[in-house]
Amino acid sequence: MSTLSYPEVGATRLGPLPDGYHHLHHRTRVGRGRADFEAAGSAVTGWRMHRASGAGVQASAERAEAGVSVRVSLGAGPLRFAAPCRVVWAEYGADRIGFAYGTLPRHPECGEECFVAELADDGTVWFTVMAFSRPAAWYTRLAGPVVPVLQRWYARRLGGTLRRIVDEERGGRG
Repeated sequence: MSTLSYPEVGATRLGPLPDGYHHLHHRTRVGRGRADFEAAGSAVTGWRMHRASGAGVQASAERAEAGVSVRVSLGAGPLRFAAPCRVVWAEYGADRIGFAYGTLPRHPECGEECFVAELADDGTVWFTVMAFSRPAAWYTRLAGPVVPVLQRWYARRLGGTLRRIVDEERGGRG
């Protein structure tokens, strides 16, 4: 089993994010009420959200749990980049469901990213992506400021995808 490529393992769980990395924090409203929260949590931890957003996902388990190996790929054809990761924490609480994966050697970035659905006291269901990363490959170093822009775009895409999944689930319930 490969070692993670950064020392601050688990920092996305409750923060603060470590210095020396680019930080990402994106929050999207995806629904309302317990049923929407459970649908969102299931889509996040069962890889459905990632797959529905266009990412390729190969995982060693059907849902996120600490220690699960994950290979996420983005792009098309010869421009498809694969990113080996390992789930470093997963949470299945009454009002917070999600996980984080950390980068393994040969990942184009170095760091950690979490995906969390939360049920707020007012019933709003929020989806949060939080990450810290820095380039680990020559091509991500060369891309410089483009990488954080792409990361923000992808976080927004995941939020929109999760909102659509929750809406579809609600339609099936109602």
